[in-house]
Amino acid sequence: MKLYSSIILAFIFIVSCNNSTAVDNNTAPSTETAKPQLQLIAQYPHSTTSFTEGLEYRDSTLIESTGLYATSKLCRTDIKTGKDIIKVDLDKKYFGEGITQLNGKIYQMTYKEEKCFVYDAKTFKKLNELTYKGEGWGMTNDGKQLIMSNGSNNLYYRNANTFAEENVIAIFDEHGTPLGNINELEYVDGFIYANVWFKNYIVKIDPKQGKVVARYDVENLMNQYMPGLGNDDVLNGIAYKSTTKNFYITGKNWPLLFEIKFN
Repeated sequence: MKLYSSIILAFIFIVSCNNSTAVDNNTAPSTETAKPQLQLIAQYPHSTTSFTEGLEYRDSTLIESTGLYATSKLCRTDIKTGKDIIKVDLDKKYFGEGITQLNGKIYQMTYKEEKCFVYDAKTFKKLNELTYKGEGWGMTNDGKQLIMSNGSNNLYYRNANTFAEENVIAIFDEHGTPLGNINELEYVDGFIYANVWFKNYIVKIDPKQGKVVARYDVENLMNQYMPGLGNDDVLNGIAYKSTTKNFYITGKNWPLLFEIKFN
């Protein structure tokens, strides 16, 4: 999974409370015509006890799913304070994973328990439990189908009512190598933005081609604002705000949530 470009990376960080930060993130092959960039817009507090597995932006708030046994939860969070507005604690036997919201419902997968919980998006009341085979990692939707990852290089398209598998798409990186460990997902304008477990970059996937078309390196941002993260405190959590075309990103037990723009 370690991909390096022949072009020397140029990172520009302008540290200021009132100015955004532009970061050059060209890690794609030299055949790319444009350098993908990440621009820091703002930063907000994030709970260091939240082992983030899923993130969604809805109604000016964030919906977050966290993992680990005995501490997993689904919560609606105030962006500015990082505090929970409403939450549901999972039974200690479940490890929470990816989430997505579709048609007034929130779907939350579990890691190895083969359960997907369905909640009312406003009240967080549990409506249903759906089942599947294998592990659950990240989840998003394209407005019709649920899309999930399971740690492989495949994306699984599932029926929103039954969770039945309806399509599978294999994903490859810029060099044609299978992209394993695909984790948290966010569907935006026909593309899927994804975290890759234990990698400090976000990939932009074209599901029609089944390949990565851009990647954005977050390591410089992490080193600048959060030095000394633990080994398990990895990048994981992508949410999209359509009105500004900005993204919110965070990670497992991170102290900060970043608002960024991909250029």
